[in-house]
Amino acid sequence: MLPALDIAPITALPEGFATLRAEAAAEGFNHIETMWSQWQDGSLRFTRPGERLFAATLGGELAGIGGITEDFMDPHWLRMRRFYVRPAYRRSGIAAALATAVLDHARPLGRPICLHTDTPGGTSLWQAMGFVPIDRENTTHALPPG
Repeated sequence: MLPALDIAPITALPEGFATLRAEAAAEGFNHIETMWSQWQDGSLRFTRPGERLFAATLGGELAGIGGITEDFMDPHWLRMRRFYVRPAYRRSGIAAALATAVLDHARPLGRPICLHTDTPGGTSLWQAMGFVPIDRENTTHALPPG
């Protein structure tokens, strides 16, 4: 029997975050280190209206993380942030399930949703989720209304 995937909102960095952080750094992704630093100094803890952080666990192991915050360019928008799935868990649907959970939380809020990605895998994921490329500073994609 395959272990169950659990995706849930969190209010503290989860057990296994240090491993996730180290794997992200080893791959050259700095956004998880930034998340850790902002969490430590209290500048971003996903607590403003509409914000939420989710963890994906598989068989009790932290497989991925991601959330949504107020957009730093326009607080009327929301921004998908700090998504990362550990290499051992990729290509298994975890990223899409995590993104779906975040969007299920965010869509009812009725605010525009955007993101920035700079990897081919990220571009593929977000476009499969309905995001379209846009021309906006520090932003690569947005979710059309509706």
